[in-house]
Amino acid sequence: MTAEDGRAALAVLEKSREVELLFTDVVLPHGMNGVALAQQAASRHPALKVLYTSGYTDRADFGQGVLQDGINLLRKPYAKAVLAQQIRRTLDGSGP
Repeated sequence: MTAEDGRAALAVLEKSREVELLFTDVVLPHGMNGVALAQQAASRHPALKVLYTSGYTDRADFGQGVLQDGINLLRKPYAKAVLAQQIRRTLDGSGP
């Protein structure tokens, strides 16, 4: 499933309770960033796993939300095989 921005992603999550993983860019259009999206999504779906991606990994913060140590962040660019490995690690709970 895909969504064009954070608000649309929250709407998708409301309709589908079977989502196990939120894969989001840290920087999103239309005001809500990936950190805020993940926080709101987790408050509604506590078991939801989150994997962030970003091409702006040299910045300490990404807009309004600050990424904390221990989060799952996949730096752009990445290969499909690396994405698949990181998704598996995130779902398995083995961390970044």
